[in-house]
Amino acid sequence: MTRKIALLSHDRNPDVIASAREIARELSAAGVDVLWLSSTSSQAHQTENIPVVNSQQIDDVELILVIGGDGTILRAAELAYGYHIPILGINYGHMGFLAEAEPESMSHVISAIRHGQWSVDTRMAVEVRIQAPGSQAVKTWALNEASIEKDPLSRMVEAHIAIDDVPLSAFTCDTVLVSTPTGSTAYSFSAGGPVVWPDVDALVVTPVAAHALFARPLVVSPDSHVSVRIDSENAHVWCDGRRLFRAPAGTQVTVTRDSHRVQLARLNAMPFTGRLVRKFDLPTRGWRRHGEQND
Repeated sequence: MTRKIALLSHDRNPDVIASAREIARELSAAGVDVLWLSSTSSQAHQTENIPVVNSQQIDDVELILVIGGDGTILRAAELAYGYHIPILGINYGHMGFLAEAEPESMSHVISAIRHGQWSVDTRMAVEVRIQAPGSQAVKTWALNEASIEKDPLSRMVEAHIAIDDVPLSAFTCDTVLVSTPTGSTAYSFSAGGPVVWPDVDALVVTPVAAHALFARPLVVSPDSHVSVRIDSENAHVWCDGRRLFRAPAGTQVTVTRDSHRVQLARLNAMPFTGRLVRKFDLPTRGWRRHGEQND
């Protein structure tokens, strides 16, 4: 059986683009039918005999192979939204928390793709509804988080938080994050939020730099509605750091579990705990040197 995959790479780093071209050639030589997936009209990725397609032309591919970092994987998830296509990331970025393999294991990746040897890890996403005063509601989604932020030159955002339509807290802050378990290791983690294992469906609410006595991160049922009403004129909403929406005073942002789940392809059975230790280089033997005794 001939495998058919779409390949998406970082589109501004010449070294990554060159690596992606070479990977495309190697996959083709291994008998894999490769398509370039592009969100722009740029032909920077084009390789001889490998066609460039857009997101409306991938319904029959088995896999999306991503050459880049977590940002490029999020772009692949955006392009593939609504399709049930696994995404396999090769880390050419920094942390690469969503990626499955490093560049030095490419021969193993190509062999696994050729023989269809991958499993699928499904991840919860969130639906984000943004209702601005006097405007029609906008619906979008996120794999990592919805981030309700102040404008760069403004001081703070005034936010009112409610869970399932019950008011919980109100404060001024820099940002309010509503994250998925996948996003709990991203912006929310940097802001002091908890790490949530990806097989635990939940919503994580993390205020950033809030002026309040009660502004701790919250882990909420995945069946709940998290609402944030904005009472200042200086806010906007980012979804996965990719889609931006204005949020004037009176805007209501509601985050719920999305019906769509993102599929990540896996090549090995390493549990999430092992991935966490590896990516963050956690000191599993403690901070003291081996054999050092307590005073």
